Amino acid sequence: MLGAIAGDVIGSVFEHQPLKSKDFPLFSTQSRFTDDTVLTVATAFAILNGMDYGQAYKRFARMYPWAGYGATFFQWMQSENSEPYNSWGNGSAMRVSPVGFAFDSIGEVLDQARKSAEVTHNHPEGVKGAQATALAVLLARQGHNKKIIRLEIARRFGYDLNRSLDRIRPAYGFDVSCQGSVPEALICFFESTDYEDAVRNAVALGGDSDTLACIAGGVAQAYYREIPRSIEFGTKALLPDKLLDVLARFESRFMKL
Repeated sequence: MLGAIAGDVIGSVFEHQPLKSKDFPLFSTQSRFTDDTVLTVATAFAILNGMDYGQAYKRFARMYPWAGYGATFFQWMQSENSEPYNSWGNGSAMRVSPVGFAFDSIGEVLDQARKSAEVTHNHPEGVKGAQATALAVLLARQGHNKKIIRLEIARRFGYDLNRSLDRIRPAYGFDVSCQGSVPEALICFFESTDYEDAVRNAVALGGDSDTLACIAGGVAQAYYREIPRSIEFGTKALLPDKLLDVLARFESRFMKL
């Protein structure tokens, strides 16, 4: 879970300043947590407390209303109406990593990922993106190798995961869809050598950097089982106590890699 949050924080600086290089500082005075972090923590909070995902998302988004939500989500968050709005955006995937850490069977993970997505992102692509991300986290933490993870995700969800980053990067741009960012974020993980490299790969695509790095970072943490201390400390220093408390409780209960 911290892997997803750290990816968000590191990528936040480059969300609207696309970068096509892996040579960049991990933290700067502009580094911050965004809606990706707030809603990832909200997912963890819902799991810890047996709460409806939609209620948790509204609760945390209203606590941090300036975090950079999409316009439709922002309207949904403020409204008393809690009906989903058929989104295929990558918001369902960036917030789902806690599901892959908290549940232990493929069936449970797919079901919970669907539930977490459908409160807002009930479009088939929105659900698929959340399920693919959560399943990748589960398979990674269960010790499966990258070949098995790649084959299983491609088989279940039809994503083309055989492209290389060198092929994707030149023409890739800002894409907020699940179908245009989840496969790419997973490829960033597949081509990585460690946690930091996965996040650098994601930022260097030059797209929706915080969300790409959030997705790739969550899977990379599950697979590599450690995050450099400098990244852990740099990320936690930017989080308010409320988010840190949920993170600590979730890690204590579920993060048995």
